[in-house]
Amino acid sequence: MITQIKGLHHVTSMAADARTNNDFFTKALGLRRVKKTVNFDAPDVYHLYYGDEVGTPGSVMTYFPFPHMARGRPGTGEVGTTLFSVPEGSLGYWQERLAGLKIDGLKADEAFGEKRLHFAGPDGDGFALVEVKDDDRAPWTHGGIDADHAIRGFHSVSMRLRDEGATKELLTFMGYQAVESKDGVTRLIVPGGNAAHTIDLETLPSINRAALGAGSVHHVAFAVENRERQLEVRKALMDTGYQVTPVIDRDYFWAIYFRTPGGVLFEIATNEPGFDRDEDTAHLGEALKLPTQHEHLRAVLDKHLQPLEETVQA
Repeated sequence: MITQIKGLHHVTSMAADARTNNDFFTKALGLRRVKKTVNFDAPDVYHLYYGDEVGTPGSVMTYFPFPHMARGRPGTGEVGTTLFSVPEGSLGYWQERLAGLKIDGLKADEAFGEKRLHFAGPDGDGFALVEVKDDDRAPWTHGGIDADHAIRGFHSVSMRLRDEGATKELLTFMGYQAVESKDGVTRLIVPGGNAAHTIDLETLPSINRAALGAGSVHHVAFAVENRERQLEVRKALMDTGYQVTPVIDRDYFWAIYFRTPGGVLFEIATNEPGFDRDEDTAHLGEALKLPTQHEHLRAVLDKHLQPLEETVQA
């Protein structure tokens, strides 16, 4: 069994408009944009990262905003809902805030003894806020939301599957333990992991497979401490028969990827070196940072990429 995985690292999704995406996460949800860079494989498209002050693993939502991308089709074989942790007693505040901003899909419910507020992102993305009593992670409070209500980071992700069996077996091998099953949902946690240590598996045997598009989660990343631990995980997965990519340098972490039996793309990402490797913490996410291989495109990209903030006319 793998013991090096500590919970979620980041979740990466697709969007249709960069500015709308940026406004939603930095203004509506009050998160910090911790990095403004580009897609390694498509440098004419942003890669935007949102999280807490420093982009702590387990707090970072990332996006590839492909202009005018068609919406994805929800279904099985994907992360259906990404859930964020908020302080106990704060959902009333969020209900009022999100309703005032005309956010779609607001619905309150409860699962596994936790109160939740579901809502949709700009592209129909599935999100929820979950009240957590003792989440002591420091929130980002410069986005207009005070510490009594601000998002702490991820609570969990919920995967929609036609059959949970093989994915549950994989997650168990990855160090997760099933703790409860109710209403077709199985909850797993990593004992001793980070605060984003929960995965829910929702079994929907009659639902068609999802189609990737704007609003879809592209992949979910799990955290390991460093490159040494990552190589140990890679070997264990390959020894078990999984086809795992070589280690890829993503500038702010190293990554490996593999497709799960249920269809969800998994990444294992290192906690090192972090988002402050090329920017001072006080100015994270302000300047456009380019991978070395794309630096020669800077002049072109500066003109091509959509400004994330509205320019003020003199």
